Amino acid sequence: MQIRGITSLVCHAGMRNWVFVRVQTDVPGLIGWGEATLEWKTRAVTGTIEDLAPLLLGQDPRDIEHCVQIMTRHGFWRLGVIGMSAVSGIEIALWDILGKSLGVPVWRLLGGQTRRWLRTYTHLGMGTMEAVYDTAGAEALLDRGRAVVAAGYDALKIVCLPYCHYTGRRADIDRVGENVALLRGAVGPDVDIMVDFHGRPAGLPLARAFIAAIAPSRPLFIEEPLPPEHMAGMAALTAEGTVAIAGGERLIGRREFAAALAANAFHIAQPDLCHVGGLGEARKIAALAETAGVGLAPHNPLGPIAGVAALHFGIATPNVIIQEEMSGAVPWYDEVVTWPITRRPGRWDRPEAPGLGVSVDEAAIGRHPFQQEILHARNAVLADGTIVDW
Repeated sequence: MQIRGITSLVCHAGMRNWVFVRVQTDVPGLIGWGEATLEWKTRAVTGTIEDLAPLLLGQDPRDIEHCVQIMTRHGFWRLGVIGMSAVSGIEIALWDILGKSLGVPVWRLLGGQTRRWLRTYTHLGMGTMEAVYDTAGAEALLDRGRAVVAAGYDALKIVCLPYCHYTGRRADIDRVGENVALLRGAVGPDVDIMVDFHGRPAGLPLARAFIAAIAPSRPLFIEEPLPPEHMAGMAALTAEGTVAIAGGERLIGRREFAAALAANAFHIAQPDLCHVGGLGEARKIAALAETAGVGLAPHNPLGPIAGVAALHFGIATPNVIIQEEMSGAVPWYDEVVTWPITRRPGRWDRPEAPGLGVSVDEAAIGRHPFQQEILHARNAVLADGTIVDW
C-alpha cells in the first residue's frame, strides 16, 4: 500500500477555520481523514501540509511511526506548533487508514478499551464564540450555565477573568469570585465547573489572588492560570494545592511535556491531539503523565474530526479524566462530518466502525470556504493601550 496524495480542505467555522487533511492511497476507495486546525494560522498550516506531502508520497501509510519520523526529521528544522499541527493532521489520517485496512476502530489499535464511554464537558453556549468569550455579567453567566446543565451536561467550563497584566483591581478579583460562587449556586453541587484563566495573569501574585477568590466554589480545575512559559509559577501554584491546576494545551510534543512534568507544573495535563503530533505522540505524553501520577483532560475546541480522534484516544487511555468538546460551535457542525456514534451531552460512547469511523461530505465543506477568522484576540488590550494575553 502506498500514499498517493495528501491535501487539505478548509472549512470556515466562525472563530476558526477547520483544517481537514485527506490522505489518498493506491487502494481504490481507501482514504484517511485527519484534522490540523490551528487558530489564526490556517494558511501557514495548509502550506506546511503541502510542504510535507512530497516527503510521504510512495510510503506505506500503515507505517505510521516511520512516516512521523520522516516528517519531523527530513526537514532539518525542528517544527513548532504550525509544523506539528500539520504533522498531527496527517498522522491522525494514517491511523484512520490503518483501522480501515484492518476493519477495526482506531481505539483497538491504541491498545483497546479502558472504558466503555468517555465523559465530556462543554462551554457556555455549547461552544459558540460569543458565549464562550463574551459572557459578561452575572445574569448572562447564570442563564448560560443553567442552559448547559439543562441540555444534559454535568460539567462545564467558563472563561470569566478580565484581561489583565501583572496586577489587577481588587474589585475585578472579587467580582470573579462572586460570579463563580453564583454559578455554583445556580448549577448545584453535582455539576463540575472548570475556570479557564487563558494565561491572562502575567504574574504569580495575581494568579494566586484570582484562585483564592474562586477556590471556595470548588472548581474541578483551574486552567492555564499563567502563560505556558511561566513554568516556575505554574509549579508554585501546583505545589500550593489550593485547587487542581491544569495546563499544557500550548505545549508541543512529549519533550515539552516531559519538562513540565519534571517541574510538577500541573496536576492535570491538557495535550491537544491536533498540535502535539497526533495520536501516537499523545499516547507517549499520556504514558509520561501516568508515570508522574498526572491525569489528562485533553484540549479540544476544534472541529468534528478532532473530536472523533479525541474519542478514540479517550477510550484507549486510562488516565484521561474528561474530554473537552465544542460541538455546538456552529449550528451545522454535523453537516460536514458524520460521526460513528450518536453524541450524548456529557458522554460519548465507544465507536465500533473501522478507522475513525467518520464520513466526510466534501461538498458541504465547500459551502463554507476559507474566510479570515474573527480576530478576537485584538480585544486583549488594556485601557492604556497595553497588549496583554487573550
